[in-house]
Amino acid sequence: MCSNGNWKRIRHRLKGSGTCFPGCVVMAIGRESLENVFKINNPKWRTSITKVEPNNIVTRGYSQENLIGNISFSEMVYLLIKGEIPEKKESEMLSAVLVSFCDHGVTPPSTQAARLMASAGSKVHACIAGGLLAFGKNHAGAIEKSMRAFQEFIQNSKPETDIRVMAEEFVNNYLEKGNKVPGFGHRYHSEDPRATRLIQLAQEYDCIGDHTRLAMAVQDVMVEKKGIKLNIDGANSGILSDMGFNWRTGTGIFMIGRLPGLISHVYEEKVREPDFRKFFDIEEIYYDGAENRSADEINMATLNSIPKVVD
Repeated sequence: MCSNGNWKRIRHRLKGSGTCFPGCVVMAIGRESLENVFKINNPKWRTSITKVEPNNIVTRGYSQENLIGNISFSEMVYLLIKGEIPEKKESEMLSAVLVSFCDHGVTPPSTQAARLMASAGSKVHACIAGGLLAFGKNHAGAIEKSMRAFQEFIQNSKPETDIRVMAEEFVNNYLEKGNKVPGFGHRYHSEDPRATRLIQLAQEYDCIGDHTRLAMAVQDVMVEKKGIKLNIDGANSGILSDMGFNWRTGTGIFMIGRLPGLISHVYEEKVREPDFRKFFDIEEIYYDGAENRSADEINMATLNSIPKVVD
């Protein structure tokens, strides 16, 4: 049924159309039919991603029924985020990126959080959510920072500038302020093997552009200045940027890749380890707080702070 505002607009359009609608005809058609004729409604939400109708689901213009069995998962991810089905090499590159994010053992805080929750008996979805929510600026946040840094630097640089000069300026912008360069160095690896492999594949799939070239040039400068190489975030930041992904999608793409790893850790904790297992012996916990304090001292101090009443 039309709202009063819509009904007024319909009458206005009828009047301005030059078409004569006898009152009896208008009454016979009714407000709902006129609303459909003139497509006047009040949408509460809009999206260009997926349209849902009875017995029909369309994503980015493609029927999901047609997509199922015809495109890979990485192609679907690309389609959802970018709106187009990627070419073969782009699809293979994105698959490699997602695989590279899959797992890093029990070393990350996110995996530890998920397993601790599983040990406590939390539901699987809660454990996974706990792991995902553990992502922050110190863990999983580097890829977004690195993508943004590369994209904004390339955007603001002159095309004719030498790549080595650009890399030195990029690095100095961080080091002169005492900041770490995002996407470089790793607390466990002197050379992240995933980053090396990703760069090889990017060259093989012809997915290297200005952002990845900058990342590789920055690595040369960082090795000279700090002895530090690209990590997985730095490599993927350049590659994803060259594939046209906006930096705001970086952490989300990382989460897509890491999710299966979190699921596997939660499952392993639940089926392989004892419930509510002890992660530390009490002797392994070092207490360095205050000792030998007494609540009597608090009571005495409270009594002494009460003003005395003089008769």
